[in-house]
Amino acid sequence: MRKKREYGARQPGIPMGPLTLRIPFIHYRFEIADYLQGLLMCTVCLAIIPVLTGKLGMSFEVALAIVIMNGTLYLAHVTFGDPVIPGWVTPAIPLLIAYVETFAPGVERMQALIAFELTFGLFCVFLGITGLAKRFVRLIPNAVQSAILMGAGFSAVILVFKPGEGLKSFDSNPWTITICIGIAFYLLFSEHFKKLRRENKFMYYLGNLGMMPALALAIVVGPLLGELSWPTYDGNIITHPDFQTLFKEFTIFGNIPFPSLKMFITGLPMVISSYVVVFGDVIQSQALLDDAQKYRPDEEINYNPNRSHIIFGARNSIMSIIGPDISMCGPLWAAMQVVVCERYKHGPKAMESIYGGAASFRFGTWTGYFLAPIVSTVKPILGVGLASTMLIQGYVSVRVGVLKSRGFNDLGIAGVAGAILATRGAAWGLGSAIILTVLIYLSNFRKAYEKEEPIFPMDSPDAIAKEIAETMKAK
Repeated sequence: MRKKREYGARQPGIPMGPLTLRIPFIHYRFEIADYLQGLLMCTVCLAIIPVLTGKLGMSFEVALAIVIMNGTLYLAHVTFGDPVIPGWVTPAIPLLIAYVETFAPGVERMQALIAFELTFGLFCVFLGITGLAKRFVRLIPNAVQSAILMGAGFSAVILVFKPGEGLKSFDSNPWTITICIGIAFYLLFSEHFKKLRRENKFMYYLGNLGMMPALALAIVVGPLLGELSWPTYDGNIITHPDFQTLFKEFTIFGNIPFPSLKMFITGLPMVISSYVVVFGDVIQSQALLDDAQKYRPDEEINYNPNRSHIIFGARNSIMSIIGPDISMCGPLWAAMQVVVCERYKHGPKAMESIYGGAASFRFGTWTGYFLAPIVSTVKPILGVGLASTMLIQGYVSVRVGVLKSRGFNDLGIAGVAGAILATRGAAWGLGSAIILTVLIYLSNFRKAYEKEEPIFPMDSPDAIAKEIAETMKAK
């Protein structure tokens, strides 16, 4: 029997220390609309498969197994009290790709990925348990944070366009990517389309689908232009992920020895860079839920950044052992969180609880991974989907990175260090950003740095979170 909440109270659940256990149909209503949208949007999650096959040497079936395990752990957030739709650590993906490529393909590369993801996960859990997350980020100068974000944006664009390397998809599918990314940018960032969304309900719902309409178009446009094949179907209803090969050849339970201490130390700059990105997602989660709360006095939304750190940190730690994943385990899928929050604002009849909406959406994506017709339909366009995601992410990362700078000196540092980070890796980029910051603010570091006023009136965590919410319509 489903438990009811009192007006203005928190959704029922079972307290478990810093966590709160919530079970579907018992502690929240299952939302069919969000579940069906999840079935559709699972195709975006599958777009990481070309990276796993191309950079780690996995088969499609092994990569699908990783997507399924990561997707299963997505459910941990709402299950343990975090009212968000989690996703990838998207801005850090190109940085991590560049990092792992410095190691030899095969065993050594997998060890480097395992060492990074395990360290990253345990670091996030530590910050969540101790409550030191905000304090840690405050120790990192804005110029360095800006450099990391801008470097991530540069890396994403380079990943798509670098001749003979990168994703190897633009040279093969130039017209398909150009058309689809053009439509995606129009739907996501165009001021003209924003006006249409306000005036037309169909355009409003079309915009809520993020980059999905562009991906759907690619399924038709690619084959018509001769750049992609049409989807093929083998008659199967259920997919066949290869968990056995995954455990045997790509984890420490099989042929991959546990990484050396040196690998853990080498990955620390990448850990710090990824965490700066993740902390931005945590701020954004808080901002989106705070905004939704204004419209729903009937439910107290309980978002705790420390709890979120514990959950997504644990997800990364677990995945490093059972299925190392370049997409990583992030705390937020911004585009879909915005969509769910918007529907939530329409009242209890539209969505009884934010927990029900978020959980139902992720149950939908999880179901989609197992449906062979869906996977077969999008399989030819996964490379196009990933290229489009990286270009959109590049736009957002550079835009937010610029907003993090407090002055023109910060912008100069961020531009130089960000370019170094994109071309030479996280260690070089992070080191150069720190050195440049110290040199430029050498005379009186703290006083000089704090004296410089923001050159953007929106330069604050809340304003930046709002800006991301308006622009981030990709993973």
